[in-house]
Amino acid sequence: MAKYNVGGQAVIEGVMMRSPHSFSVAVRTPDKKILVRESPWESLWDRIRFLKWPFLRGSVVLLETLWNGISALNFSAMHAIPDEESEGQKNEPMSKTAITLTIIFAVGFGLALFVALPHFLTWLIGKASGTDLNVKSFSFHAIDGLIKIVIFVLYLWLIAMLPDIRRTFMYHGAEHKSIFAYENGAELTVENARSFSAKHPRCGTSFILIVLLLSIFIFAVVFPFVPSLVSNQVLNNIIYVFIKIALIFPIGGISYEILKLSGKYRDNAMVRALSYPGLVMQKLTTREPTDDQLEVALVSLRKTLWRESVRDSKPRTSSMEIVESFISFEDFVSKYPGPCDAEQP
Repeated sequence: MAKYNVGGQAVIEGVMMRSPHSFSVAVRTPDKKILVRESPWESLWDRIRFLKWPFLRGSVVLLETLWNGISALNFSAMHAIPDEESEGQKNEPMSKTAITLTIIFAVGFGLALFVALPHFLTWLIGKASGTDLNVKSFSFHAIDGLIKIVIFVLYLWLIAMLPDIRRTFMYHGAEHKSIFAYENGAELTVENARSFSAKHPRCGTSFILIVLLLSIFIFAVVFPFVPSLVSNQVLNNIIYVFIKIALIFPIGGISYEILKLSGKYRDNAMVRALSYPGLVMQKLTTREPTDDQLEVALVSLRKTLWRESVRDSKPRTSSMEIVESFISFEDFVSKYPGPCDAEQP
């Protein structure tokens, strides 16, 4: 049976899953029930076909992942946080405008932290050491890339100390185990998912690391051909930062293709070597999940696969969003058994 390309993300007390035509979020509510929201999904490249071309689709995936991720986090925050923690106030869903502004802020913060700050720190290191360290040299970009990786690792290490983030990282592990079970043709049960690895080669953590490493080489190739546009060094470096931001799109596109190859040819020795740094990095962003967390991840995954299996064939494939609450994982499976239950490991 053909497999759909499924990806996901951990959220507050839950997991988001997305398949080619479905977007699902499942969360464990304070009363221990499983609340799941699912709706049809149409990618931007389904409407603008050329955006699905290799090296273009990576940028589309990145933007859609940001949009879906914030939407899923909003849903989980509304339903997974106990009332006493929200001071008795009912959380209201974010509007599309609020989600857009949040994405703009998140992207701006990320660019400042991982593009502008490392660039100017590298420039200042060159000035302080009296060395000829400029954007036309490989050394500049090597130091710049090293600073980015240090910031990235330090950021993950610090947030991993927070109890709520540690639980989210456990759900991250549950997401990976569930997808691994599906990709290996196993019946989607807790027992089967438990045996798989919590580290997946197509993880977003690996994608970010590929972007950081690849940017070193792309910048080193491009910037020797970029002239100094103004005499003021500070303004010149600000211009260089904006050039780097523009280059993020092709770098992201190439990184996405590398990530897809790492998932498709994971048994290849060269691919395994390329995937290894990302898998090591996932030691910071994944934790072994509990069985009840695996249940939530499997509900979200099963619901996306349900949409794919009945799309355009039964009345249940309504375009309306579906929000349902289930007492237990078994309660969900009894209503949505799905074709996956006929598959064997």
